[in-house]
Amino acid sequence: MKPIGVLGLACVVLVSASPAHAYIGPGAGLGAIGATIALVIAVILLIAGFVWYPVKRLLKGRKSRSDSEIEKAPDGPESDKPR
Repeated sequence: MKPIGVLGLACVVLVSASPAHAYIGPGAGLGAIGATIALVIAVILLIAGFVWYPVKRLLKGRKSRSDSEIEKAPDGPESDKPR
């Protein structure tokens, strides 16, 4: 469908819509807003968890490799040497 056709169809639907004669009280409205905010935060945390877990494993693997290299070094860790 052409963009002008979609815009025209949207205008026709908006103009021809009739009022619902419905009332949503403040409790239901705040509940809907709270549920929407909670859903958005849950999706953000879900994405962050999927991104963070592989990064955490990568950093842990890198740290354990560097620890094993320090143990193999003849002088030991650099932090034990006096400055």
